[in-house]
Amino acid sequence: MAETYPEKMKLPQSFYLSTDVVHLAKNLIGKYLFTCIDGTTTGGYIVETEAYNGVIDKASHAFGNRNTPRTSTMFIQGGIAYVYLCYGIHEMFNVVTSVEGQPHAILIRAINPTEGIETMMHRRKMEAFKPTLTRGPGSVAKALGISRLMNAISLQGDVLWIEDKGLVIPDEDIVAAPRVGVDYAGSDALLPYRFYIRGNVYVSKPNK
Repeated sequence: MAETYPEKMKLPQSFYLSTDVVHLAKNLIGKYLFTCIDGTTTGGYIVETEAYNGVIDKASHAFGNRNTPRTSTMFIQGGIAYVYLCYGIHEMFNVVTSVEGQPHAILIRAINPTEGIETMMHRRKMEAFKPTLTRGPGSVAKALGISRLMNAISLQGDVLWIEDKGLVIPDEDIVAAPRVGVDYAGSDALLPYRFYIRGNVYVSKPNK
C-alpha cells in the first residue's frame, strides 16, 4: 500500500494561481516533488527551476498566444502538469500556473532526491548512485516516472504532487540566472528567470 501524505503538506490549488510566474519559480525552490506509481513513491526537493512568462516571453511555447494541441495545456488554470517531448527524446515536466487563458509554466530542472532512490536508479538504468540521477529536466522526469501520459493531470491528486515540508532556503543561497538553451529568444534569453540553489550538486548548469 502506498504511503499516505497529509493533505496539509500538499501545496494548495491557490498556490498555483498567482500571476507572478517568476516569483513562483523562485518559491518552488525547496518544495518537494513526488510521484506515486504502482504504489511506489519517489521524489525529492526542487533545487532548480525556470519560469516561462506566457504570451510575452519569446522563450515560451505559448509566445504570441500560440495555442496548439501541444501548448493547449498551458492555457488551462494553474495547478496541473505540462509534460512535453524535447528533441524527440526527453520528456520534460512543467508546472502550469496562473489563471485560465494565461499560459504560464515553470520547468523543473533538478531535484535533490530523498525518497525512492533505488527505484529512480532503476528507471534511469544506473548501477551506481551519481548526482546525474536527477540533474537536468529530462533526468528528473525519467527518474520520477513522469511521462506525457501525465500531461494535464492535477497536482492535487495522488500520482504527481508538490509539498511544502517546511524546508527554507535562504535568499542568499538562491541564484537568479538566465535560462538554459533558449538563445532563440533573443533578449528574453538573458532574463534572470532560472533559479537554483548555490553549490547544490544536482543543479544542471551552475554558473556562479
